[in-house]
Amino acid sequence: MNRLKNPSFQSKENLFVPYIMAGDPSIEASIDIALTLQEAGVDALEWGVPFSDPLADGPIIQEAGERSRKRGMTLTKAIEGVKIARKKGLTIPIVLFTYINPVLAVGEEKVITLMKEAEIDGLLIPDLPVEESDTIRALCHEVDISLISLVTLSSQTRMEKICRHGDGFLYFVSSLGVTGTRDTFSEDLGQSINAVKNLTSVPVLVGFGISKREHVQYFNGISDGVIVGSALVKLIAEKNKALSDEHLKEVALKEIKEFVVQMIS
Repeated sequence: MNRLKNPSFQSKENLFVPYIMAGDPSIEASIDIALTLQEAGVDALEWGVPFSDPLADGPIIQEAGERSRKRGMTLTKAIEGVKIARKKGLTIPIVLFTYINPVLAVGEEKVITLMKEAEIDGLLIPDLPVEESDTIRALCHEVDISLISLVTLSSQTRMEKICRHGDGFLYFVSSLGVTGTRDTFSEDLGQSINAVKNLTSVPVLVGFGISKREHVQYFNGISDGVIVGSALVKLIAEKNKALSDEHLKEVALKEIKEFVVQMIS
């Protein structure tokens, strides 16, 4: 069963979904981090795939992607990494975060097949407009994989269309631009998020810029949960050397776990 559609995910309050870059600093370390995040109590995980032109990513995630690419990470290797993680005990929902060009290069049907074999629950393609998503959406639907939609404030008609296709959860973009840490958010976000929630039956999670416990608490009050990327990816970057050292890895993983537990609590 698609874990994102499980009632334990769909009905849970204050969902917390972190993002990490597969292959930074190595696929082995990424798997260790994923298992550590599961121990910390996260509700799902976005598994990022490096890409040469990541239009939605801020500098922190771009740098992580570049490190991962230089170490040979690809879309198919990232999917295989999830398969290995599942065998090692990863049970939380996994959302593959990639761009459309790598998917087209490998082949849409092949990518979806590989994802299903790896027990990946969702797919998020930030540069795939809802108007051009029918083919991939149909392929995902055939094997019970959720195609996650990004939603921003736009025309009522377009918002309704995006929300109508909501599957797994909707990713509400908190601000225009790229991912990254921020100190302030628009005062109108509560009203905007509520408008989206009224158009869908799936959880509405907020992402882009959430980097502090205070941010998490704020958005938990006006949405169904949060997605945290750059702040965690930055911490992982700081621990890169330790994560690559068998003698230091456990300490680094413990610090990553403590960071996430503090964000959630």
